[in-house]
Amino acid sequence: MLEESAAGAEVTAAEVARLAGVGRAAVSNWRRRHADFPKPAGGTETSPSFALAEVEDWLRAQGKLAEVPLRERVWQQICAHPGGAVPALVEAGAALLVVRDRPTDWLELTAVSDARMAVLLRPVLGQVLAARLGAGHPLAAAAPRPAAMPLLRAAARLAAELGARKGFEFLLRRHLDASPRQYTLTPDGLAELMAALAGPGARTVLDPACGTGTLLRAVPGATALYAQDSSPELAALATLRLALHGSAQVRAAAADSLRADAHPRPPVDTVLCHPPFNERNWGHEELAYDPRWEYGFPARTESELAWVQHALAHLREGGTAVLLMPPAVAARRSGRRIRADLLRRGALRAVVALPAGAAPPYGIPLHLWVLRRPAPVAAPPAGLLLVDTAAAAADGRSRTAWPAVHGTAEAAWTAYERTGTVEEVPGVSRVVPVIELLDDDVDLTPARHPPPPAAGGGAAGLGAVRGRLDETLARAARLAPPPADPPADGPADPPAGPTGRPPLTTVGELARAGALSLHTGTGSGTGTAPVLTARDVYAGRGPSGTLAPTADAPLLTAPGDVLVPVAGGASVARVVDAATAGAVPGRGLQLLRPDPGELDPWFLAGFLRGTANHRRASSHASTATRLDVRRLRLPRLPPEQQQRYGDRFRALAEFEDALREAGRLGEQLVQGLYDGLSDGTVTP
Repeated sequence: MLEESAAGAEVTAAEVARLAGVGRAAVSNWRRRHADFPKPAGGTETSPSFALAEVEDWLRAQGKLAEVPLRERVWQQICAHPGGAVPALVEAGAALLVVRDRPTDWLELTAVSDARMAVLLRPVLGQVLAARLGAGHPLAAAAPRPAAMPLLRAAARLAAELGARKGFEFLLRRHLDASPRQYTLTPDGLAELMAALAGPGARTVLDPACGTGTLLRAVPGATALYAQDSSPELAALATLRLALHGSAQVRAAAADSLRADAHPRPPVDTVLCHPPFNERNWGHEELAYDPRWEYGFPARTESELAWVQHALAHLREGGTAVLLMPPAVAARRSGRRIRADLLRRGALRAVVALPAGAAPPYGIPLHLWVLRRPAPVAAPPAGLLLVDTAAAAADGRSRTAWPAVHGTAEAAWTAYERTGTVEEVPGVSRVVPVIELLDDDVDLTPARHPPPPAAGGGAAGLGAVRGRLDETLARAARLAPPPADPPADGPADPPAGPTGRPPLTTVGELARAGALSLHTGTGSGTGTAPVLTARDVYAGRGPSGTLAPTADAPLLTAPGDVLVPVAGGASVARVVDAATAGAVPGRGLQLLRPDPGELDPWFLAGFLRGTANHRRASSHASTATRLDVRRLRLPRLPPEQQQRYGDRFRALAEFEDALREAGRLGEQLVQGLYDGLSDGTVTP
């Protein structure tokens, strides 16, 4: 049945590569070298697609067809759906909900023909969806199509392999990865932080701009989830995702929350929201007299303050809202009166600045606003908590950044909730008296209020940096290589070829001979392993990337592996040590795993770094340089001679690391002295 349903499917070059278990470059070579390779059936000239059946027949005839995982076959059926990927995901998600909640009924349904299955499935599907989503939900009234039955059967087999929830998550993630510019997504780490700031007692939760449901999915223990999004596609996907995630009642609607609020009652415990930013057409004219504007009518340019008041209007007394906001909302003059009223009445409790890269748009440091619906008899707090997490992580897109950001923000908020104040941490956190903020600007930007950090930790801290710099410079001097003199009598190793030099081989030839294996970095997989990015390899630092979730087990680095960036044009090769082992190689990296009996890893990495070698193996586009690792060359030498070269290359790498560390410490010392002299913590 899977094969029949995939007959009309089309696949891209990347998906052909996945079918054959090769890199995408191999597919391009096949198209050039084999006249009988299937012709494009769709797509564009630069990004063609091919008929899946023809591709499979060709790969099978060539002996190149790898065993296709079930999840890939189901994904191909999703792509082949006549209505597009979203309707296919909705149909599959609804069926997976039946598989999870009524497994016995599902087994009975699949024992008949597709036509009969469609008839019998309709009432069961309606009952399951109505029980979870409400009787009036459009999905509960939708009739399953007989043509969709092969996809639903395949989705059920995927659920047997991965589980219903993980099966749908895999398919949804593939769709989102295939359309990166179509959706503005909330990262999982940010969603977990927002849910933590909302507190543990959230039973009823609303997200009025739910997207794919990431924020609501992050709330543990909720009994009712209310979701709304202006996009019908996103509302449907979020509905099924939330229903498959847990046992909470899900009430979702597709409409503009500001213009057509689908959940005016009852008030909820918590509102979490990542609203659209900088919207001019948010309903300024038609909503001028709306009762939600309790703190002032937002200007046309202040759509975010409309979302803030929408959230407050839906909270019960004492309920908490956490909204992601662009930093301009904290300081724009057009919103200062509303900000002032939020402060006076105790509705705004905290502003947390995130590091740049925490969420799209990645170039600016976004803010979290934590709000509370004031009780009529409760006195407003005397101060506003301001937290700046930029010092906790230089790059919010790094997986390793989120624990530090999460810990800094949650610790400050917990202390403020318990006592109404926090211990001031220079450059990080402070409770600012409301009266100090009620000036002409009402500027709530966290970086402008906490006490500035002492430059490099003050004079004592700068002294410590100087001490570490002295030690590092001394180590670099000890590791400095001796002058490089040419060999007195010809080449350093005995000549073994007609040119007087050892014969050369390529990485590709070594891979075919089994002396090493080649792997392409992806930065995706199951589990929680960190990702070693190409930027990390260039900078000589530890893993900083974030793992993109898929159903595949990731390839992990091991001591002795050699990592080579394939883009950028610089000649770099890094040997994995114990400190960087156990990471996932990211995109843009090639991992070479040498057989220790055949190749010394330091010998391999050293020769791969040669400038002439890189130039010979690189190709150039109009704006980029790409390295073909298989074309890199190195000499054929016996193990004892490899060891001699390897020892020298290892010593050079240690010297390079010492120079890099000295550079970092020197920059820290110089900037610390500039800051200390300018702010008075260091005297001339």
